[in-house]
Amino acid sequence: MDFRFDLIADYLPLFLRGTLITIEVSVLGILFGTILGLFIGLGKMTKNKYIRLPFVWYINFFRGTPLFLQILLVHFGVIPAFINDTNAFIALITALSLNSAAYIAEIFRAGIQSIDRGQMEAARSLGMNHKQAMRNVILPQAFKRMIPPLGNEFVVLIKDSSLGAIIAAPELMYWGRAMQGQYYRPWEPYLTTALIYLILTLTLSYVLEYVERKVKTE
Repeated sequence: MDFRFDLIADYLPLFLRGTLITIEVSVLGILFGTILGLFIGLGKMTKNKYIRLPFVWYINFFRGTPLFLQILLVHFGVIPAFINDTNAFIALITALSLNSAAYIAEIFRAGIQSIDRGQMEAARSLGMNHKQAMRNVILPQAFKRMIPPLGNEFVVLIKDSSLGAIIAAPELMYWGRAMQGQYYRPWEPYLTTALIYLILTLTLSYVLEYVERKVKTE
């Protein structure tokens, strides 16, 4: 196999640009997904079944359908309905956020419910209302337990962002496919792309392990 490093060198600026966009859409996706996921997770925990039902449907839909399909729906349906045009960058962030929110909602729900009920009762006995108890007592304890699954979701999101190539979002995988289409050589573009994804996910995993150890010692 004649491996052409010169071809990789030619595409290196585009790979770096795609890597930055991959990081950007992943960070925004996990940020918006976390905010929305907290709201959905709390909604699913409400005792009123009529309020709870839409949140359950949301989680079931986004966890039960392929992300590939969700990206297409958002790109060709949702985004044009709001801005009368397609925008691959916005569509990818939106789809990743909506999909991630469904999984993060379950992480929040499980984390909150893992805290002993006595913690809530103790907080209420000190004069806190339900919202104050959740914000000051329950959520800080639950968040420490949620760090590992939230970190795993972030890693998954980085890899899932590669599906943005199907709507021509200029992330990392898009430039890997572009290089392969130009030179008709699979090894150089796809091995380079795989290596960059591996570096991103391993680096994030090490950072998350460090954060988890720091939180446990506090």
